[in-house]
Amino acid sequence: MFSLNGSSFLNNSLSGVSRSLTQSTQRKISAPPMVVASVTPNGKPGDRNVSVLMENTLKEMRENAPSSSSPSVTEQEPKSTLGGGVEDVYGEDSATEDHYITPWTVTVASGYPLLRDPHYNKGLAFTEKERDAHFLRGLLPPVVISQELQVKKMMHNMRQYQVPLQRYMAMMDLQERNERLFYKLLIDNVEELLPVVYTPTVGEACQKYGSIFRQPQGLFISLKEKGRILEVLKNWPEKKIQVIVVTDGERILGLGDLGCQGMGIPVGKLSLYSALGGIRPSACLPVTIDVGTNNEQLLNDEFYIGLRRRRATGQEYAELLHEFMTAVKQNYGEKVLIQFEDFANHNAFDLLAKYGTTHLVFNDDIQGTASVVLAGLMASLNLVGGTLADHKFLFLGAGEAGTGIAELIALEISKQTNVPLEEARKKIWLVDSKGLIVRSRMESLQHFKRPWAHEHEPVRTLLDAVKAIKPTVLIGSSGAGRTFTKEVVEAMAHFNKKPVILALSNPTSQSECTAEEAYTWSEGRAIFASGSPFSSVEYNGKFYASGQANNAYIFPGLGLGLIISGAIRVHDDMLLAASEALAEQVSQENLDKGLIYPPFANIRKISAQIAAKVAAKAYELGLATRLPQPENLVTYAMSCMYSPNYRNYR
Repeated sequence: MFSLNGSSFLNNSLSGVSRSLTQSTQRKISAPPMVVASVTPNGKPGDRNVSVLMENTLKEMRENAPSSSSPSVTEQEPKSTLGGGVEDVYGEDSATEDHYITPWTVTVASGYPLLRDPHYNKGLAFTEKERDAHFLRGLLPPVVISQELQVKKMMHNMRQYQVPLQRYMAMMDLQERNERLFYKLLIDNVEELLPVVYTPTVGEACQKYGSIFRQPQGLFISLKEKGRILEVLKNWPEKKIQVIVVTDGERILGLGDLGCQGMGIPVGKLSLYSALGGIRPSACLPVTIDVGTNNEQLLNDEFYIGLRRRRATGQEYAELLHEFMTAVKQNYGEKVLIQFEDFANHNAFDLLAKYGTTHLVFNDDIQGTASVVLAGLMASLNLVGGTLADHKFLFLGAGEAGTGIAELIALEISKQTNVPLEEARKKIWLVDSKGLIVRSRMESLQHFKRPWAHEHEPVRTLLDAVKAIKPTVLIGSSGAGRTFTKEVVEAMAHFNKKPVILALSNPTSQSECTAEEAYTWSEGRAIFASGSPFSSVEYNGKFYASGQANNAYIFPGLGLGLIISGAIRVHDDMLLAASEALAEQVSQENLDKGLIYPPFANIRKISAQIAAKVAAKAYELGLATRLPQPENLVTYAMSCMYSPNYRNYR
């Protein structure tokens, strides 16, 4: 908002416009439409002198227009009596479709525009005083209700929808019209709404994004913008960005290449950064890098919103990504967190390695998943006994998630036992599409799989690998549904009194097994967690809770910790600190129910604890720039969190 004393601003700006608008008789251009709300010097809306200012300005435009053989622009415009005799001062009504008009608006948030501004709109919660001060009389029904009642009403409406995608669209619609109510609703009902705004519903939303697209919620940077990415970043209205989530849409959840329609992922992730981690919504920027798609169905879809070409690779791809990374650092500085999301394996590892030493970057699929799984494993030790080094781990899936989890487990084992990392890795075995990863396959393995090639005879199937390795922990990160078969789970239960089974793949349809299958096939002895949510299971008269190894436990708190410390790099020790902090939040009551993760109802407090541990590690490693270090980092983290409660307007 700005203050306008008298009409000097209007006169200076608009008279300058009028002097430049002399046109020939063959060309007719309407004056730029300008909507101005006057404000008193103290920032409050003044009297209704908008029309007087406008009339004076237009009069000055006519008087100052240079004389010529052709009439001035304003004189050329015929007067309109449309809309009850209101003069068509902008020339919009009289312009034909082939005439140009300028969409130029200067406004203060009052009256009708205030109700259309998601950052400031409060709907029926505007008080009587606010309605008078901001010209809202008559624009709203007479009742004034609280934000709490609005939340109750919205949840009632939300529960009427039977189709998850309808709930997703209703939430996105709310976010676009009343931002604070959206976050209040999400925070107060996080366990119920988390599956709506993120997995598993966001997967379906991305698949149908072209059909449900209404208005942009982030930046779309395509190959068309090559050489102009810095300029594109400056088009984003918010200038103080702290977190960017970026995807190229090539590997969306377990759904594959969704191209430009992957935008639902950054939008959803950043909603959770704000709701669960307290990062201001205005400091978050979702970005989709559109380099095309290899999805034939999308290329032939008339509603597809992205580039209709095959996906760029090699130098063309690398140059666009490098320009983006350079532009981000130039525009927002060194302390902006860039989170890579749902990139294909071959790009994800390369980008993390390339920019990890020059930017504050984080890959949630590699590092976030690893941190949350490690936390669950630490908590599960309270149920199965021993230390991490006492257990043997078998993975189905050797992509970015699987190898990322494996590496963090090995780092923690190495840290606890003081053995070399290479030695710690021998506790961990991986199975990919060709079978168990063993040393005899070394020459054909991708570089990120090679550290996990141990000495062993070739094993083709997961079941045979379970029988050969006899793991105590089975982890699925393959993106392939129903691969933990009855035989596999029964084999795990045969070798272990309490087998730990983590079916991490998303969405629900891609989960390696369901909670019901894990508990039933293991005769109720499994310690189970999944990537997508499952309901509690009854087996032999006993109820078994189903924990969710959701990355939302980690990345919001990690991001908050990086921001409050002013960290300039992400270090592996920060991920270990985040895991330890999350594991500490699992109570004995949770464990008694078979849960190895705390309830999401306490997620903001959990995020504050994680942020404090991450920030402390940043200060310890000398990577923090916000000095001096606060005495109580937990209290400081909570004080920095965004609150969705309504503000009072003057």
